[in-house]
Amino acid sequence: MTQTIFTESDVATLRSNFDSAGQGHVFNFWDTLTSEQKQVFYNQLVDLDVGRVNQIYDTAVKGVSASVSAQSSSVEPLPTDVTDSVLTADASKLEEWTTLGLKLIAEGKVAVILMAGGQGTRLGSSAPKGCYDINLPSGKTLFQLQAERILKVQELARARFQVKEKVVVPWYIMTSGPTNAPTLSFFEKNNYFGLDKSNVIFFEQGTLPCLTMDGKILLEEKGKVAIAPDGNGGIYRALHSKGVIASLKERGILYSHCYCVDNCLARVADPVFVGYTASKKSDCGVKVVGKSQPEEPVGVVCLKDKKYGVLEYSEISKELSEMRRPDGTLAFNAANIVNHLFSTAFLERVPDFAHELEYHIAKKKIKHTDLESGEQVSPKAPNGMKMECFVFDVFPYAHNLSVLEVARKEEFSPLKNAPGSGVDCPETSRHDILSQQSRFIQAAGGKISAKDGGESLEIEVSPLVSYAGEGLECVNGKSILSPAVIETLEDLNKIMS
Repeated sequence: MTQTIFTESDVATLRSNFDSAGQGHVFNFWDTLTSEQKQVFYNQLVDLDVGRVNQIYDTAVKGVSASVSAQSSSVEPLPTDVTDSVLTADASKLEEWTTLGLKLIAEGKVAVILMAGGQGTRLGSSAPKGCYDINLPSGKTLFQLQAERILKVQELARARFQVKEKVVVPWYIMTSGPTNAPTLSFFEKNNYFGLDKSNVIFFEQGTLPCLTMDGKILLEEKGKVAIAPDGNGGIYRALHSKGVIASLKERGILYSHCYCVDNCLARVADPVFVGYTASKKSDCGVKVVGKSQPEEPVGVVCLKDKKYGVLEYSEISKELSEMRRPDGTLAFNAANIVNHLFSTAFLERVPDFAHELEYHIAKKKIKHTDLESGEQVSPKAPNGMKMECFVFDVFPYAHNLSVLEVARKEEFSPLKNAPGSGVDCPETSRHDILSQQSRFIQAAGGKISAKDGGESLEIEVSPLVSYAGEGLECVNGKSILSPAVIETLEDLNKIMS
């Protein structure tokens, strides 16, 4: 935040800007503030682009009107020529994508951008969600799992192309106000999980003021604007304002894998996805999974008004959700899992159309200061709005978008709900990882048996040992004793018989 020692003239100019924008009420209590409070408040206000706030509000309101009036005829399934699937692609095609992806990684042309601004509030934790321990036998957190996948994919690329120097996949981690300091502290405490500190770059997502229903900025306190994160789509503005784009260009990065921290199965810097998107010469790649059933509450990637976009679950009619293609598959089947690959060139041109991006309104109960009484109010019903944009809001502006379907059980297990919820919770995340790693052993020809006649068949294979099932040939024809945590191939040799 800007730290400017202001003059009375500065305040007059700033007040005039807010008056002109119809937001002059934020100065209602200025004269009652102490000098120190005025300084803090001034710094907040001078960093706030009030014209942009008004423009975003106008765009969001128009967006609501447009969505209400939109007809289902403006929505179409994805064309088949922009979609492929790892479920049906032949082995040679998968190998082609993998090789190209590893080549780009080996050449230092791939980065990872992680959206990690959320707290584990619904999980009963105030810590950043990436710090959450899903109770794996190893005790590894989401951050550690993802860091180890980066370490492994660097190693795979280096080995495949016999690169002499170190292969680097830089990791850009987007935090938020509440999670920034604890995230940095967590990485420091854990020595960056073996990654080079210089290649782990943290940046904060932006915020927007909370507004009344008619677009007026709410004050949380007499000298403080009520603010909220600007949604995961705020990543694009943050990439530019925090110097990430400049860093990507300086490093020679061509593609960045962008995903959410809460997916424990995310294949970070996935060579298949990188190679697939690059082979299509796409500026925007999208990973999807098939819907589990027509009524599954997920958004789907499709065409909206002839442009790529995501149809939110709340926008999908029963008729659309059940529509079938001639082969019997669901027409709207591409479930969005917030897993994308962007070219640096595409990210660089986002500011060209940023003013057109749709902001979504979330009506909330927002604690605020009453402008007349000066009392703080904790409303019992929604009294205002938070505005956010979503990461997929840029899809309509892609010159060339490609969509890759992947297996849900291998790549998507989100952590959203409290322990014991039974769906998208710590228990399902734990189960899905351990089940996957048992499949890795079995696919390599190994058999899992419980120690001492027990019932536990839990095998945890570290990403440092195998990224996606590769490198486990030594288990072929062997029996692996469970439960076990395998951190090295030596660990594996000790429990094979």
